Order: sequence, then C-alpha cells, then structure tokens
Amino acid sequence: MSEHVDVVVIGAGVVGLAVARALALSGREVLVLESERGIGTGVSARNSEVIHGGLYYPPGSLKAKFCVEGNRMLYAYCAERGIGHERCGKLVVAAHTDQIPKLEQLQRTGTTNGMTDLRMLTGEEAMAMEPELTCAAALHSPSSGIVDTHALMLSLQGDAENAGAMVVFGSPVVGGKVTDDGVLIETGGDEPMTLLAKLVVNSASLHAQALAHTIDGFPPEHIPPSHYAKGNYFSISGRAPFSRLIYPVPEAAGLGVHLTIDMGHQARFGPDVEWVDTLDYEVDPQRADSFYAAIRTYWPALKDGALQPAYSGIRPKIQAPGEPAVDFMITGPAEHGVPGIIHLFGIESPGLTSCMAIADHVAGMARDNTR
Repeated sequence: MSEHVDVVVIGAGVVGLAVARALALSGREVLVLESERGIGTGVSARNSEVIHGGLYYPPGSLKAKFCVEGNRMLYAYCAERGIGHERCGKLVVAAHTDQIPKLEQLQRTGTTNGMTDLRMLTGEEAMAMEPELTCAAALHSPSSGIVDTHALMLSLQGDAENAGAMVVFGSPVVGGKVTDDGVLIETGGDEPMTLLAKLVVNSASLHAQALAHTIDGFPPEHIPPSHYAKGNYFSISGRAPFSRLIYPVPEAAGLGVHLTIDMGHQARFGPDVEWVDTLDYEVDPQRADSFYAAIRTYWPALKDGALQPAYSGIRPKIQAPGEPAVDFMITGPAEHGVPGIIHLFGIESPGLTSCMAIADHVAGMARDNTR
C-alpha cells in the first residue's frame, strides 16, 4: 500500500527548502524527504556563503538570470526576516595588467546580465579601499555579500512548515517508478515508506543524477553525467585585514582561490579545484602550498605558516574535467516528457544566491504541469 501525497521534494538543502517553501505557499501539500538527520548537511553547509552579483555567467543562461534575480530576492528576504547578512561588496582583482581585459569582459557580462552597479577601479583606487591589497586594477561589485546560510535555511524551513509542509529526516529515497497515477517513491531509513506523488522534485544535489537513474520508467538519456569537483578551504586565525570579498580573475572550473569573510569577519580562502570520484571531505594540508602562491598574488603580506586546513565542499558538476562550464539543468515534462517529475541537475554556484529565484521557477513549472 502506498500513501498518496501531492508533492515530494527530495533534498533539504537550501534549494530544496526554498522550493518546498514556494510550493507550500502556492497552496500545494508538500513533503520533503531528506536522507540525513538535519537540513543542509551537504553542499549547503560547505560553501563560501557568498551572495553573488551575477557577473560570471553567460548572458541568457539560467545561472545569470537566477543569480541576478536571486540576489535581490535574498537581500530583501534576509532584511525582512532578520537573517544575518552583509552587503560587503567584492573586488575582482587583476594581479597584472594583462588580466585587465578579463575584468573588462566580466564588467560587460555583468552589465548585460542586469548588474547596474559594477565599476572598474585603478589599482590605486582599489588599494585605497583595501590597504593590504596589491593589484593592477579591480572590478568593484557593491551588490555582492555574505549570508548566514544555516539561519537562511532555518527560515525557509519555518516558512514551508508554517504553510503546511513537512520535512522528514532519515528518509533516503531508494527507488521509484513512473505510473499512470503518479510517481511511486520508495524510501529507506528506520521507517521505510511507499509514496504515490502527483509531483516529485529532485533536488538531491550531489546525488540527483544517481537518484534519477533509480526511477523506473524515466528515460536515462535525459539524465546528464555527474562529476565531483572538490573545493578545499583554508583559514587564518584572527580577523581578516580586508572588509570586502577579494577574488582573482576566474579560472577554468571555479572562481579562483578567493578570500571571503564570515559574519564574524573571520577570513577563509578557497575553494580550489580538485576533481574526485568519491565524497571525501578531508583537507590535505599539503595543498596549502598552492594556496600561498595564489593568495600572495593579491595579498603578498600573507605570512608563512598562517594557513590552517578548514573544510571542503564538493560541487555537483555536469561537465567533466577540461570541458566548458555548463548551465543549471532544470527539466520538467516539457523537456523530458515524463509527467510529474522535475529534476534539478548541476546546481552548483550560484545556487545559494539563486535559491529563491530557482524556487519560483520550479513553482511556475509545477503550475504548468499539474496532473
């Protein structure tokens, strides 16, 4: 026997909780299934906690659209709910004059994407803002900032539950089946369940593709490949000598080893890019050598021995090493032809910034595909 439910959202990270909130507020009955014992223990707990502005992503892409929209939505939501955040701004810095064209390209991209506050700075102007900085030029993004991700997730969960949603922990999805009456979902854990849902939203992040493959009747050709790009972080003791986020020009699979600050103004550096095959979160202290070299391109005063291993996260990539970056892949019946299933694949950065915009998009897809 299966229990009939309206909507099942799989995954209680920041995006899954935002989706559950949006669907519950739209009047849907929502059940969130989370394999772990708490919210946001995966990608959502292991990132830079940065609110991005939208200058890195190709115009017209979902990443560009949702980042710019999500930036505005997130600041408004955090201010309304008293969630810890700071619009501290970001400097993307050119270490040498030959990197300045890359900054100019970023400015053009960000402006095309709808960012209205980007400003090119000379090295002198940037170093006047941040005296410990060394650079040839910088791109200033005042709308970039930081957020207390856990407080944000608690608020999203609270909103969803106040609107009638329920979050069930320790309930890993072990399989499913497409039927004429809906999508059957089988869970494991201490209290296994069989659910028949009108709509299933797969927001399982690192596990989204593997989960999609367990759904009998879903065409595998509509499931993209899955790759893991680990990002290691290092910290320093004491307060950071910077009041803004400091980023180098972006690199192939990430945004470079950047300096971010948390709500207590503690500094952390990262992430780097380490392609891995398994979910291993240990930080190899030996990687500090490359961090010193990268950080000293913009902060040459960093002392030897100052860096300590902090934590790591893993990005859910669709592209393989060496391939060009790809967009978020959010697919529903219009794309894959299966009623009642919406998949969220490759929700890496700027997923945190985009969470509320993604949620509104999914809620719109759900309205368009009501059984």
